[in-house]
Amino acid sequence: MNSNTMYAQYREFCEIACKRRVIFYYVGYFSQSIISAMADAVKMGVEHIGAAGQTRRRLFSSFVEMAQNIVHYSADALTPEDRNDREMRHGSVCIGIHGEKYFLICANPIKTEMAEQLRATLEPLRTMTIDEIKAAYKKMLQSDAPDGSKGAGLGLLTMARDASEPLEFDFAPSREAGITMFYLKATI
Repeated sequence: MNSNTMYAQYREFCEIACKRRVIFYYVGYFSQSIISAMADAVKMGVEHIGAAGQTRRRLFSSFVEMAQNIVHYSADALTPEDRNDREMRHGSVCIGIHGEKYFLICANPIKTEMAEQLRATLEPLRTMTIDEIKAAYKKMLQSDAPDGSKGAGLGLLTMARDASEPLEFDFAPSREAGITMFYLKATI
């Protein structure tokens, strides 16, 4: 590939990101240390663009929850499935501005059998009031985590509480058998 082709591809990507007002984008493997470094960049980035204090907190909180969900639930792992520390899993996260609001979108592969469980958790959140979300959050804090859960219910409730619109989600087939792509969007 010659340098003009590389430059053209890179320029095209940058122009699309600028046009879509993307302020942060990462695709690759996530770990706790990578999340920590990205969190610093996100925190400084949203301060730099002048987001209000409450908005910064909500963006940061939702970013961390999305990144944690990738580390805990992505089906594309570099570490063994039963490993609960120093996990490293693949996904992507994007933060941008649309109109007067911010959006966060994440994507990662999941085991296909998790899709309906996620749908059953997310669909009710879309119709709950903020008071119902807060009550569900308090109830979840007081209960034991379901078997196999690493706290995702709390993370989803946190994002729903912080969002200014209902969470959006989608699933898409993957080329790999038994794997489904999961997409989640929060508007702040």
